[in-house]
Amino acid sequence: MSTSTQTDPTRKQLGNGSDCSPLGPMTDHLEQDVREGLSEKKSVEEVLADAELAPAQSLWTTEASGSVQLRMDELCPEQPITVHQMFTNSVQKYGKLTALVTKRGNKWEKVTFSEYYHLSRMAAKSFLKLGLERFHSVAILGFNSAEWFIAAVGTVFAGGIMAGIYTTNSPDACLYVANDSRANVIVVENQKQLDKILQVRDNLPHLKAIVQYSGSLKEKIPNLYSWEEFMGLGLEISDQELDEVISSQKANQCCVLIYTSGTTGSPKGVMLSHDNITWTAHHASRVGEMQPAEIRQESLVSYLPLSHIAAQIYDLWTGIQWGEQVTFAQPDALKGSLVDTLREVAPTAHMGVPRVWEKIMEKIKEGISQCGYMKRKLVTWAMSVSLEANQRLTKDEEKSFLFTLADSLVLQKLRAELGFSSCMKFFSGAAPIGSETLQFFLGLNIRLYEAYGMSESSGPHFLSGPKVYRFQSCGKVVPGCRYKLVNIDADGIGEVCFWGRNVFMGFLNLEDKTKESLDQDGWLHSGDLGKVDEDGFLYITGRIKELIITAGGENVPPLPIEDAVKQELPIISNAILIGDKRKFLSMLLTLKCTVNTETTEPTDILSLEAVEYCQRLGSQATKVSDIIGEKDKLVYQSIEEGIARVNSKATSNAQRIQKWTILLKDFSIVGGELGPTMKLRRPVVLQKYHSEIESFYRE
Repeated sequence: MSTSTQTDPTRKQLGNGSDCSPLGPMTDHLEQDVREGLSEKKSVEEVLADAELAPAQSLWTTEASGSVQLRMDELCPEQPITVHQMFTNSVQKYGKLTALVTKRGNKWEKVTFSEYYHLSRMAAKSFLKLGLERFHSVAILGFNSAEWFIAAVGTVFAGGIMAGIYTTNSPDACLYVANDSRANVIVVENQKQLDKILQVRDNLPHLKAIVQYSGSLKEKIPNLYSWEEFMGLGLEISDQELDEVISSQKANQCCVLIYTSGTTGSPKGVMLSHDNITWTAHHASRVGEMQPAEIRQESLVSYLPLSHIAAQIYDLWTGIQWGEQVTFAQPDALKGSLVDTLREVAPTAHMGVPRVWEKIMEKIKEGISQCGYMKRKLVTWAMSVSLEANQRLTKDEEKSFLFTLADSLVLQKLRAELGFSSCMKFFSGAAPIGSETLQFFLGLNIRLYEAYGMSESSGPHFLSGPKVYRFQSCGKVVPGCRYKLVNIDADGIGEVCFWGRNVFMGFLNLEDKTKESLDQDGWLHSGDLGKVDEDGFLYITGRIKELIITAGGENVPPLPIEDAVKQELPIISNAILIGDKRKFLSMLLTLKCTVNTETTEPTDILSLEAVEYCQRLGSQATKVSDIIGEKDKLVYQSIEEGIARVNSKATSNAQRIQKWTILLKDFSIVGGELGPTMKLRRPVVLQKYHSEIESFYRE
């Protein structure tokens, strides 16, 4: 494959993250290790000579028991350490601080870092007692909890590989992950998840035991244990036996498996080493200015799926690294209880996927619309002042005074209602976020710091933060990492490629797929298209696989057009551009509607924002079914006009939307159009709505 770069890699625009060092009060603390290494003039070769690593001949492997060479260079010369070493370092510093917080009934249960470490050791001993073999997995299937964390860390301590399974997985999907990872033990949350495993356990030759951590066991089944029973199993295993297993672990060996969502074929097991986890936990948080507990203990709420790399690296591993206090949300967090937890906890940092931020935005808009006239006017004024102030690089004195007034009078109270009274940092990741959402939160004086990366890069490779921010950018490359763009077009857009200590070991048992992702020099090819500005800020423009190439040969990235339609038409929830190998572009639309809080399925009832949109047009529609099939001429005319406005800004005729239709239902996880982190699954949409798409192109 031909490779090109725009400039010399040593310059800011491409190459490395050395210019992206952290700023602010944490600089001295976070740079200490690197500075000490430099002051002692230790070369990378000397660090490697001192490191206890397993022999390795390559940067990649596809075997669970394999080991890899580390991408160590002058940008990232830090000593490689295991997860156990990272945890013991933290216990020495943060042992008495609260690590994990759980609300059971009306009572808060707290676990300190010392207790967390010892509970993880107890779990490790129990796993060994159950027969966990080296480099076999413990699969964890359940909502975020202290038990999830303890099982995960205990697995690694016991020499196993931790593999999360999405709670939304079918029994067959659970079977695939457990079988592929050679699970000796599966840890489930409750009866619902247990039933899935019981359906497929006869097809799991490596499975030795199942552990249920929430709710009582409904029936006694051989090799099924409650959490309390499980934690008592390891009493016969001595500390010496466990310590021997721990000391045999090397930083360049696998300890975590992250399974991709499998939108195009079977999920792939992303193998992450101890060094991937410990290096990323330490360094990826630097740009985001997550503070070590010596300065101020960060507090966060854990609610996103831990089987996804974003939540796992942010909640679990970075939490251990910096001594953060993690409070677990209720299992129905995404059905509505998250805000209640946020209000109670008042976290100092919060991460959401774009759909979560969109849901919060929709909820606030509904609340504002129900306010009285004067209050609504006041909120609208305050948000417009905040948006303008946040979009300007400099503010004159009058603007500064107005902004302070708007924030103290109105916006602080709004943020407090959301549970963000103490929140200083807001992150968004796992999928692209729309400009409308970003602007809305700027109106609340909330900057959403975008992160960009992959499971294969242990999470973020680019990150925004308080001192590294530009609107609609994913920020700059993580300090110590490198990047390059390849196959760059006339607009400076190319495929984003990664290099660094965070780059994965390989896909488990999939040599061909590993070689597709890693080139001969060891660079990870993301499959994403992006461009970098003169200051090193990255902007993602789309995915190579999602790039529409029309029958006329024109390349059309769908994201900007879809985003523009949603901005023009506040009634639209999802907009999917169609047109690959077609004569013209068309679009599938869904309308904003309410969601069944029990099933999380979209209903036929329009959201309050959508109803108000209709009312402004003179329409009486309150349901999706009132509109579709051109029943409501006013709404259809309004959508036609909005699409015409988007088309008027198109760069060519080929980039104009010629036809569109409104689907019966909005997209959802239950419907299959959204993945577990509510990321759009385009291949599923194209397949599911094949007949609607084909109707656009019939002569």
